[in-house]
Amino acid sequence: MSHTVGIRQAQKQKTRQALLDAALALLEEQSLSSLGLREVTRAVGVAPTAFYRHFRSTADLGVALVEEALGSLHPMIRTTVTAAETSDERITRAVELIEGYVTAHSAHVRFIARERHGGVQPVREAIREQLGRFAEEVRDELAEDSEAEGWNDDDLLMLSHLYVDQMLITASLFLEALEAAPEERERVAARATRQMRLISIGRHHWHDRSPGT
Repeated sequence: MSHTVGIRQAQKQKTRQALLDAALALLEEQSLSSLGLREVTRAVGVAPTAFYRHFRSTADLGVALVEEALGSLHPMIRTTVTAAETSDERITRAVELIEGYVTAHSAHVRFIARERHGGVQPVREAIREQLGRFAEEVRDELAEDSEAEGWNDDDLLMLSHLYVDQMLITASLFLEALEAAPEERERVAARATRQMRLISIGRHHWHDRSPGT
């Protein structure tokens, strides 16, 4: 009995993943708000009613795609932040991580870039929640630095959001450069490195400002 249940669960998971993969492929050419569930089920070869065994709606499917696209990045970003010994090394690792992820998961990155400000509210909220978690995780790691002495939690979170926002910009630029010559990707990496270093320099001088400014 348990063996039969295991087979059914495996088949259910396989169909769910097939729906996610089909939707992601279809979203290369359109936004989630225009995607119909019949398109997705047709691509997988299952009846439209089968869709509801896995997702409540296309918005629910979109939220699952957000988790698939960004969920696995949390441990990678924490490792990038904690493994680095200096700010420059941390920045280098971050840029390398972004470039590698965009290269390997371009469809997911394109989906996030399009839907971050798209017309499906639950998906926008899911993306915002994931990015907020990234900022909080970066803040927690930065708080362990000796350079964080004297920083309050709000300022550290603000700094973390600057880094996360810059990582998103960098991902978009790498996405545009995917089909370009290697020299263009190198320029994107160099520019991103300089921009993150500028944020880092600002961090070092944040408390040089006069009180109340």
